[in-house]
Amino acid sequence: MKILSTKVHGILDYLSGILLIALPWILGFDDVETASRVVLVVGVMILLMSVLTNYEAGFLKRIPMNVHLNIDIVTGLLLAASPWILGFSDQVYLPHLIMGLFETVAAAATYRQPKLAM
Repeated sequence: MKILSTKVHGILDYLSGILLIALPWILGFDDVETASRVVLVVGVMILLMSVLTNYEAGFLKRIPMNVHLNIDIVTGLLLAASPWILGFSDQVYLPHLIMGLFETVAAAATYRQPKLAM
């Protein structure tokens, strides 16, 4: 069921990107190198993709919204599974799991076409 507009999705993108970048220091797992790198890379990727997406929150409007949402779903699933795939689940897993599932659900719940003013 689609309940999020692309405008709301854009706001969530910027907030979640910033949050992911800050998580290692907020939650104190900055000493777990792989866990920190994963959220930093995903956070930066979310911010860059947001700038490049053709929706209300985008600036350069190069990536179609449906492509953005598909990438979000795949990235979210990989982020959620990353503690087990990359072997750091014994040190930290909950932030990755929660944020990955959030990203996946948000993408699945977003309308596929933005309402851009021409």
